[in-house]
Amino acid sequence: MVANGLSETPQDYRAKLREQSDAQIDAWATGSLRDIAKRRGVAIVIHEFSRAARLDDDALAGAYTLGGGPAVTMGRDIDGRLIFPAVALWSLVPGIRAADPKGGRDRLVDFLVATFEEVVYI
Repeated sequence: MVANGLSETPQDYRAKLREQSDAQIDAWATGSLRDIAKRRGVAIVIHEFSRAARLDDDALAGAYTLGGGPAVTMGRDIDGRLIFPAVALWSLVPGIRAADPKGGRDRLVDFLVATFEEVVYI
């Protein structure tokens, strides 16, 4: 993995992420949301994002709408979890930064590290 530029462990990955620009973190988080949704499903990636970023349903809905996601498109899956359309998942990234200007970057890094195995898989 290291020969390909990937980190060997989640801890190494976190250290590399800390060196990246905000724009790069945002691009990777947006790409991860899209790629994980394609591979594992929208409901799963939203649940993983909310858990890693420490967002309850109200904060998750707030991040979605603050980032440009239309409130009218929010719903619940069969398990009662908040869900959004796949084409609007990108809005969680600017939304979390708007909702938490000081900690948004750390929350995005936490999501990327939490999905480290997905990056290795993809």
